Parts: sequence; C-alpha cells; structure tokens
Amino acid sequence: MKAQNVQKGSKTNRGGIRFSDWNNYLFLLPALVFMAIFIIYPIFYNAVLSFKDVNVYNLNGKQNFVGFDNYIKTFKDQVFYIAAKNSVIFTVVSIFFQFVIGFALALLFNSKFPGRNLFRSLMLLAWMLPVVITGTVFQWMMSGDYGVINYFLQSIGLIDQPINWLSEGNTALLGTIIANIWIGIPFNMIILLSGLQTLPEQLYEAAKLDGANRLLQFKHITLPLMRPTILVLLMLGIINTFKVFDLIFIMTAGGPVTSSTVLPIYAYQLSFSMFDFSHGASVSMIMFVLLILVAIVYLKMSNKEEAH
Repeated sequence: MKAQNVQKGSKTNRGGIRFSDWNNYLFLLPALVFMAIFIIYPIFYNAVLSFKDVNVYNLNGKQNFVGFDNYIKTFKDQVFYIAAKNSVIFTVVSIFFQFVIGFALALLFNSKFPGRNLFRSLMLLAWMLPVVITGTVFQWMMSGDYGVINYFLQSIGLIDQPINWLSEGNTALLGTIIANIWIGIPFNMIILLSGLQTLPEQLYEAAKLDGANRLLQFKHITLPLMRPTILVLLMLGIINTFKVFDLIFIMTAGGPVTSSTVLPIYAYQLSFSMFDFSHGASVSMIMFVLLILVAIVYLKMSNKEEAH
C-alpha cells in the first residue's frame, strides 16, 4: 500500500524519503549556472560582437550590424594568414616532440628501476610551474648577451657568435616552440604512463614465449592497445596548444614584427592594441570553429575505435 501511494514521477530511498525526478536536476543547477555565465554567454556575446562594428569610439554608443564584413576583412588581411601559418607550425611541431619525448619517458618510467618515483616527480615540475615563470626563465636562457643556451652552444663549438633567439625573425617562433615543448612533455608522459600501466602483462608474457622482441611487442601490442589514449591525448594537445597565448606573449609578444604572431596573439592585438573589438571577435570565432572541427574529427575517430 505504501508503494502505491508514492506519486508518479517520484521515488523513495531506503529511508523512505521521497525525491521528485525534477529535484535530481537541482544538483546540476550550480554547474549549469556556471557554464551559462562563464562559457555559453561569452561565446554567444563574442559571436554577436563579430557581426557588429564595435571599436573604442562607439563602445558605449550605437553599434551597427555589419554582417560578415569583419570576417571578410579578416580573410583579406595578410597578417591573418601569417598568424594562421605560425599557429599550425607551433601546434604541429610542439605536439610532435611533446608526444614522442613524452612516450619515450613513459616507457622508461613504466619499467622498474631505483629512484623511479623520484625522477617521475621531478619531471612534473615543468608542468606545475606557472607559465609566467617558465616564459621568463626561457626568455633569460635565450638572451643574446648572457643566455645559457648561447653559452653552451659556443662552449661546444656549434656557434661562433651569440644568437638573439627571441629578437630575430628566423628564430623567435622556434624559441617559443622549445619552451612549449618543455612545458607539455610531463603532461604527455603522465597520460601515456597511466595508459601503459593498464595494459595486461599476460599479453607481453605470451609474446615473449612466441619470440617477439621489444620492438615487435611495442608495434603489435602497445600501440594498438594505447590507441584510444593516444587519440584523447592528441586532441587535448591540439586544443591546448592551438590556443596558447600567455607563453608567447611573455616571451616575444608576437614579435619581432609578426614572426611569432599566432592567432590568439593576433586576436588580442586587434582587440586591445588596435581597439577593433569586432575584428578581434571574428578571429576568435574562426579559432573556435576550427577547434570544434578538431573535436568532431576526434569523435568520429573515437566512434570507429569503439566499433572495432
């Protein structure tokens, strides 16, 4: 009889306390409010801003709707293509070396040797340090006059004169890439190491009995089983690297000229140096769409992996 008296759309726990199905969503309300205020609204506002003519002169005045004019102006700007090219180079090179070095370290730390936990903890320092500190340290290390990198290269005879790594157009982007690789290696190592530790040891023991060496084990066991982890890692790496702003801003601020200007720096310069807020918003929306496409590609690849 008690169960029959429970209203439709509600349920009871063991203590007899009744909860409406709608009450369950109240637990999600704080997260939904947070997302609406700090994620959904800024994206929506930025999208609307990109279709208007908003600058420092009419920020509090009449803001005209201009349609796709800001996007057309963006695609006609040569700096946009330079920034896009730099973003692609910065992302691809950083992800490649972060992944390769991180995977090598993950394989190393997956084996047992004295001091493994200590060295693994020390590796995390690069990831735990604030980007401001990392950028400042690498800026000092790459200084043309007293940088330790020039001192080391000169001491082993690779260069005759100091190189102004961050002040020359040919090396400024490279300097920021090196710093970003150093930051991202620990993250790649930890994610890959977590995946390696979940692999069943029985497969490797069976492979050894069949005469497979370490290279064959890596090719036919480790890589196939690690593919889902690798896909997630690469997607996160592409998103995080493509939108890097603070490190490059600290080290070069996009200079000299546009040699290290990436899309986030370009959008910042348009909005807060030239005060063309709508133009900067259009660049941000283009970046947003590109990252959405990356996420869609990842989801399709992930679905294929699950199907197999």
